[in-house]
Amino acid sequence: MRTEQHDISLDQQVALKGAAERLTRHFEGTFNKETIELFLLTSYDEFADRATVTSFLPLLAERFAKQRLHAMARVEGHDDGKPIVLFLCVHNAGRSQMALGFFNHHAGDNAVAWSGGSEPGTKINPSAVAAMAERGIDITEEFPKPWTEEIVRAADVVVTMGCGDACPYFPGKRYEDWPLDDPAGLSVEDVRPVRDEIERRVLELLGSIGVAARG
Repeated sequence: MRTEQHDISLDQQVALKGAAERLTRHFEGTFNKETIELFLLTSYDEFADRATVTSFLPLLAERFAKQRLHAMARVEGHDDGKPIVLFLCVHNAGRSQMALGFFNHHAGDNAVAWSGGSEPGTKINPSAVAAMAERGIDITEEFPKPWTEEIVRAADVVVTMGCGDACPYFPGKRYEDWPLDDPAGLSVEDVRPVRDEIERRVLELLGSIGVAARG
């Protein structure tokens, strides 16, 4: 197997085959196998150039492809009625990940949130992870990732945090810009005020889209 840019080892081919089968079952009746494999392999390419541990590439590709396919389904009219919010920053390693964590914590299953970066990093900011853990929210399962056109098009609200002109813009979509300090290189102590302001804004956002916050 070969993507547009990369050769794939035998072990990763096996892992990607399993991922394609799972995604095909999940999106049965919505997308055909060829479409799913295309999304999976292009998602693999998104991470391959900057991956520090290549053994996780098939898993990252599967998770990102699943998100992209959900977005494409929404764009094509398969709407479950849940509002979708997209949080964007530069590296998708700090601010947008904390916002995603708070959104999922407070919204539960009543809304959907995604995050992305204009220049995705290689790992989540450890100070952001620690600051969120203090609030009982684990963001270690997340990973920096880019945004794609279908993800932006599917979102009802796009929240930008410091990515400026690199952030995507689609006319007619609701945008909010949150001027927040970048936690890159900051201590946990210095990240806490940023974290708390993000939670305040997330709760305000939930109210504005008609989603009751949990707990």
